[in-house]
Amino acid sequence: MPESYHPHPDYGFARDFKGYGEKGLQGLKWPNNAKIAVSFVINYEEGGERSVLEGDGVDELVLRESPSSQHRVNERNYNVESEFEYGSRVGFWRLFKMFNDHKMKFTLYGVASAVEKQPEVATRCVDEGHDVASHAYRWLDHHDWSVDKEKEYIRKGITSLKNLTGYAPKGWYYGRPSPHSRTLIPQVYEEMGEELIWASDTYADEIPYWTDLPLEREKKDPKGCLMLPYSYDCNDFKFHCQGTGFRDPQGFFTHLKNAFDVLYEDGENGQPKTMTIGLHCRIVGRPGRFKALRDFVEYIEKKEGVWVATRTEIALAFREQFPYKKGQLA
Repeated sequence: MPESYHPHPDYGFARDFKGYGEKGLQGLKWPNNAKIAVSFVINYEEGGERSVLEGDGVDELVLRESPSSQHRVNERNYNVESEFEYGSRVGFWRLFKMFNDHKMKFTLYGVASAVEKQPEVATRCVDEGHDVASHAYRWLDHHDWSVDKEKEYIRKGITSLKNLTGYAPKGWYYGRPSPHSRTLIPQVYEEMGEELIWASDTYADEIPYWTDLPLEREKKDPKGCLMLPYSYDCNDFKFHCQGTGFRDPQGFFTHLKNAFDVLYEDGENGQPKTMTIGLHCRIVGRPGRFKALRDFVEYIEKKEGVWVATRTEIALAFREQFPYKKGQLA
């Protein structure tokens, strides 16, 4: 039998099954009374994945066109390397141009070590007013890392992106966090004198919500952490989920449209929501899939009351209306 789980007081977060309840959050308004806030996220991971060139000893198995359940050990996999290189060489720029052409702002989830290899990605995002958030320093699992090692890499991720963009990332999404991550990220930000506005390693709601931080339980002026939920279902990574994902681009478009229509209707009924669309340069940047995304962008562009915003803009709008109060469940 496995040992009983005993949560550490510094890293344990209570589960919240109620959220905003039957009536939802009352009084939330997006700028210009928008019916919906749409957040496009580009995950930039190309060069941050597992590689023998980075000392990992194995190749990357996750989110690649050619599925495999077995690593190549101490051997370069040029096919997989080139899939990721497509994302940085072609896919990112295709997405970048489309969003600029449509005057829509996106958030870049930047794996810092990946952006270091192609810094133009960060500088051009800054030039065009897109938001650069952190997707960790490396695109790796963190669940078995020591606290000290994880804190070191959080610092590296913040410092790297700050050097590239001119500001510390205002938001953070791991994707593969450890049980300590939700505590360590705001802790390191505070130690560095930087501001964390939001974190997104949650899928629990359709609008932001606050959490209490265990390390602030004795503080007189706690800050809490604003959680801005991410999306797994409206996400192009499901093209690479065998048996449970999108079988074709039209299915991707239909799913996005259906989700948008339901959330847009919520907004018309006085409950404005957030819709997050997760994208990857090497996946939806491929032309056959890209057209489905472009069709969706053109669809929502014709709707009234749609606020396409960065995640930091969404978080700031929420924080202004609903500042943190210690002890609140949501």
